[in-house]
Amino acid sequence: MENVFSYIISLGASVMMPIIFTIIGLSIGMKFGKALKSGLYVGVGFVGLGIVTALLTTNFGDPLTLISQIYHLRLNVFDMGWPAAASVAYNTAVGALIIPICLGVNFLMLITKTTRTVNIDLWNYWHFAFIGAVVYFVFDQSLAWGYFAAIVCYIVTLVMADLTAHKFQKYYPSLDGISIPQPFVQSFVPFALSINWLLEKIPGFKKLDIDAEGLKEKFGVLGEPLVLGVIVGGLIGIVAQMEFKKVLFLGVTMGAVMELIPRITRLFIDGLLPISEKTKEIVNKKFHGKQVFIGMSPALVIGHPTTLVVTLLLIPTYLIMAVVLPGNQFLPLASLAGLFYVFPMILPYTNGNVVRSYIIGFVALLVGLWFVTDMAPDFTKAAAAVYAATGDQAAKVPEGFLAGSMDFASSLFGYIIYAATKYTKFIGASVLVVITLVMMIWNRRIIIRDEKAAAATISTDNSEN
Repeated sequence: MENVFSYIISLGASVMMPIIFTIIGLSIGMKFGKALKSGLYVGVGFVGLGIVTALLTTNFGDPLTLISQIYHLRLNVFDMGWPAAASVAYNTAVGALIIPICLGVNFLMLITKTTRTVNIDLWNYWHFAFIGAVVYFVFDQSLAWGYFAAIVCYIVTLVMADLTAHKFQKYYPSLDGISIPQPFVQSFVPFALSINWLLEKIPGFKKLDIDAEGLKEKFGVLGEPLVLGVIVGGLIGIVAQMEFKKVLFLGVTMGAVMELIPRITRLFIDGLLPISEKTKEIVNKKFHGKQVFIGMSPALVIGHPTTLVVTLLLIPTYLIMAVVLPGNQFLPLASLAGLFYVFPMILPYTNGNVVRSYIIGFVALLVGLWFVTDMAPDFTKAAAAVYAATGDQAAKVPEGFLAGSMDFASSLFGYIIYAATKYTKFIGASVLVVITLVMMIWNRRIIIRDEKAAAATISTDNSEN
C-alpha cells in the first residue's frame, strides 16, 4: 500500500490532479468529456504555476546567493523549498496513508456535524503529512505520534476552513460555497485578526485605506503589479552587483511572473468550479439542503492584484529580515515563490488593504523565520532518512547545512503542534487535544444553530405561501 501511494504521489500534481479530479467528476455524475476537461484545466494550471515559480527559483537563485556571498551572510539553514517538504511528507510511513486517513476523519466530522467542509484539495494533504513526518522522527519513528500530529492539524484546519468560509466567500464572490482547508494559508488568520485589531487602535490608521486599484490611481503605471515586478527584479540584480543586461533580464522576468500568475490561476477556477458546482448539488441532496462547503486549493486566488503587490513589496523585506533578525539561521531563496500563498486568507480580513496586508504578512513571516530555524534539526533528520531510503534529490540536504522551508515549516499551526509535542510531550499533546475538542464543539454549535435558523426560515416561507 505504501508503495502504491508513493508511486501515485511521485506523478506530481500536474499528472495526479487531473486523474483525481476526472475520477471525482465521473463519480459525481459529470459527463466524461466535461470531467476530463475540468481535470486537465487543473493539471495545466499546475504546469503553468510550476513554470512561473521556476522562473523565480532558477533566475533569482544565483543573484540571491551572490547577495549572500557579497555581504558575508552566515545563515546555515538551507532553503529546500516546498518540493523537499512534500518529499519528506509523502515518503514516510506517515505520508503513505495520510490521504485515506484524512478522508476518513473528514467523513466522521461531517456526520457528527463538527465540520461542513468536504476537503477535495487532495494535493495539499502533504501539509498534514509533513508535520506528522517531522514529529514521527522527533519520537524515533513513532507512528502514533506522527499520526497524532497530522490528524490534529487536519481537524484544526477543517474547523478553521468552516469559520473563515463566509468571510472568504464575501471577499471572493465568484467562489460561493468554497472554503480553503489548507493549513499554511489558514495559519495566517490569527495574525490577521490580532494585528488588524491592534491597527484599529492607532489614531488615523483607518485613513490608510489603499488597495491595489487605489495604488494604481495614486502611482499610475508604477502601481501596476507588472511594473512593480520589473522594479523589484531590477533592484535585486543591482544589489547583487550584476551586469546591466542581467539586471534588465531579472526585472522583465519578475514582471512576467506578476503578469502571468493571475492568468494561470484562472485555469484553476475554470477547472474546479464545474466540479464544485456539481459536488454542491450532490451534497445538498445527500444532506437535505444543509450548507456544505467544498474545500479547494488557495491557488484559486493567488492571482489577486493585492496579493501580487504585497508579495512584491515583501520579497526584499523578507530577505532583509532574514539577515538582521536575531536568532534566525534561515535565508529564503527557493521559498520566495511561496510568498503568494501567505495572503489568500489575510485579504478577506483587511478587505484588500495593501498597508494592512503588508504589515500582517511582515509580522507573520518574521515569526516564521524563528519557526523554520527551530524546526531545522528535525526537518534535516527527516530529509536525510527519506534521501537515504529513496534517493530523491529533492530531499538531499547540502553538506554543512540544515534543512528548512517556508512552506510548511513556518506555519503557526504546524509549529505549535511540533513544539507542543517535542518540548512538553504528553502535557503538550493533552493541551492540543483539549484545544481541538473545544474547536470541534464550538463549530458544531455554530453548524446546528445555522441549520435551525435555516429550517425556521424555510418553515416561515412555507407558511406564508
